[in-house]
Amino acid sequence: MAAIRRTDLARSASVVAPWLLNKLLVSTVDGRTVAGRIAEVEAYEQDDPASHTFGGRTARNEVMFGRAGHLYVYLSYGIHFCANVVTGPEGSGEAVLIRSVAIESGLDDAAARRGDRPRRELSNGPGKLCQAFGVGLPHDGADLLAGGPVRLLDDGVAPPPHPLVGPRIGISKGVDTPWRFRVPAEGPTT
Repeated sequence: MAAIRRTDLARSASVVAPWLLNKLLVSTVDGRTVAGRIAEVEAYEQDDPASHTFGGRTARNEVMFGRAGHLYVYLSYGIHFCANVVTGPEGSGEAVLIRSVAIESGLDDAAARRGDRPRRELSNGPGKLCQAFGVGLPHDGADLLAGGPVRLLDDGVAPPPHPLVGPRIGISKGVDTPWRFRVPAEGPTT
């Protein structure tokens, strides 16, 4: 495994988002380790009306203005958590929402957290993946590059050369911005 450099993440969210495809998200929470390959992401930048930072700094979005490589976690609609990788230069208010992860290890632990669901439904949405990986508000601000309970790793699998690109999902502003990136159905490319 190669460490991800903070400088790789200190670029615009719209540039980092497709680069994150096929990177590994690993969590070790409550003694259970779950790891998977990032399969779908969405970019959010401060000048984007759909971004949590569009209106400026608040207690909720403060982490997005911090150093690249930290985890921004928020509660969506009071129902489920969403995990984001902070990107851009410090102070820029950017992040990449992790929408879907293909679990590669810790499947039993992920399934125990998610209940009796088919494998394909364990982490195919931002709330589902946070539940499967045990990620919640206590992880807001965690450094993904420092070996903590939630980590971002690179095992050398490159992002797809031609990711699927489209508009983001579940937002009411900036809906036509094509900053949703997905690994094609055939999976990771080597």
